[in-house]
Amino acid sequence: MIKIIKKYQLLFFIHIFLLPISIFSQQGETGNWVMYSGLNKVSNTLSIHTEFQYRNHTLASINTEQLLLRLGLNYHFSKKAFVSAGYAFIPSYEFESEQIPPETEEHRIWQQFILVNKLGNVKFEHRYRIEQRWVNKAYKNRFRYRVMLFIPLNKPVIKEKSIFAALYNEVFINSKASFFDRNRLYGALGYQVSKNANIQTGMMYQQVSNYGKWYLQFAFVINTDLRKQNN
Repeated sequence: MIKIIKKYQLLFFIHIFLLPISIFSQQGETGNWVMYSGLNKVSNTLSIHTEFQYRNHTLASINTEQLLLRLGLNYHFSKKAFVSAGYAFIPSYEFESEQIPPETEEHRIWQQFILVNKLGNVKFEHRYRIEQRWVNKAYKNRFRYRVMLFIPLNKPVIKEKSIFAALYNEVFINSKASFFDRNRLYGALGYQVSKNANIQTGMMYQQVSNYGKWYLQFAFVINTDLRKQNN
């Protein structure tokens, strides 16, 4: 059984590393995202969500597609479940535009519920999100569901100095007009730097209506415990 597991782990590594190589020849159709997110505990039940994303039309970070700034407040029922609400600002830029000002500006209010469970050593994270969006002053509603898996590769569980696989699929649904908004499929390798920080590198494929595009992604997750400063 252990040999079988190691075999599939090796196949996964090969797939992750060869997939970017196979698509880099189409650089005009591949973008990149650099992302930071953090969950900052301020009490036993409350934390502050901070997030920044720098999205590019191309692999080189010279043609901004979108910026995303997201801030929220989380209420934790337990280690496995919490709710959130917050605000996000998203300016968007057309390909090879002059970049100033953005062609589209979005102000967004959002609410979400996150539930975590485990199946063996695999961690599942279910995220249900509702968004109220003002896109260039036009109001829209959107619903999202994401299921994400974290799979330890070199240790029985994910802890400090662990290598892990991160996989997710997320579907976006509009409340009216075109029902389907988009779908995102993501696969990455991650390294758990410490108990509260990890880095991930992988690929995300985004399907919007009849158009799809690959994005190379670099993610930095840094969680902090601000309760210590109050002692």
